Amino acid sequence: MSDTTSSSQQLTGPVSGAQVENMTREWNYHPELPLQDSSVFKWPPNPVFLAGWLTRNWLMLSERVMMAIVAVGLWYFFYPSLEVTQTFAWGWIAQIWIVNFAMICLFAGSLHWYFYMRKGQGKKLKFDHRPQGTSNKLWNFSDQVHDNMFWSLGSGVLQLTGFQAVSMWLMANGYTPTITFSENPVWFLGFLVIIPMWSAFHFYWAHRLLHQPFLYKRVHALHHRNVNIGPWSGFSMHPVEHFLYLSTLCIHWIVPSHPIHLYFHIVFQGPGAAMSHTGYEDLVIKDKRSLALGTFYHQLHHRYYECNYGNQEMPCDRWFGTFHDGSPEATAVTRARKKRMFG
Repeated sequence: MSDTTSSSQQLTGPVSGAQVENMTREWNYHPELPLQDSSVFKWPPNPVFLAGWLTRNWLMLSERVMMAIVAVGLWYFFYPSLEVTQTFAWGWIAQIWIVNFAMICLFAGSLHWYFYMRKGQGKKLKFDHRPQGTSNKLWNFSDQVHDNMFWSLGSGVLQLTGFQAVSMWLMANGYTPTITFSENPVWFLGFLVIIPMWSAFHFYWAHRLLHQPFLYKRVHALHHRNVNIGPWSGFSMHPVEHFLYLSTLCIHWIVPSHPIHLYFHIVFQGPGAAMSHTGYEDLVIKDKRSLALGTFYHQLHHRYYECNYGNQEMPCDRWFGTFHDGSPEATAVTRARKKRMFG
């Protein structure tokens, strides 16, 4: 799941002063703690904060703007037209599968190559001290990256393609409402902004369900092998979890949308998960934070499990008492919750 914050903090030297200050035995780096509420859902509303949030996320080169650009490119050049998808056929479904397979490989593979093979950023802004896991029977193929690639490219791409094919077939045959930019430009742009919020709301509740002991032990534990996450971790899930996670796309079966909205949502759920699971807070270019990637918010979930089920887009964890702000006190509360749940 993609979880994005923006930053313009300047870094100086091979490791910033802020990173040195924020190194601990538990973490190679963490942001200033306790974590603050970065959601737009504040009361009373703060117009200045809302304007800054909109600017960072949609009026500058951000992760979301990049995803929207990719979605437009997919619509123009790579995915089949809706006219072609009016009747189910192996040809156009295979085309979607090939594009999705290549897209996951490109996003997760390039991020893994840059951060973990080339070590292009070293450990600057990396949350966990440790490298990716190898020579451990916990993983299929005894290797964390190979295990994650297997589940991401196997079950993940297959189910992503399945949800997309059904959605496109419904749109093509008029079984779900569609719009164009010329007909309703306000809703067209507004729905792009809403999709990550809907995704975050859906993710919180699907994720909490997966943390119920029965499903956790049989399904979600596969994803949580990744305590120290990397780009290939984000979309690595059990097939049952992939189904629940990707069911967020069903909103396009009900709410008026355009194929570009669907493709943006697909990029957000699939390749976007690689970006949010890099294990690094930001991409650093010439000692400047240039692109927001992972968040400590979700890193805490992979370390302590029974907390931060959602993300910073929707404050569901704050509303329902499952928020971990990075403090020792929050860790103690989370561990007590885990003990109650699993005995």
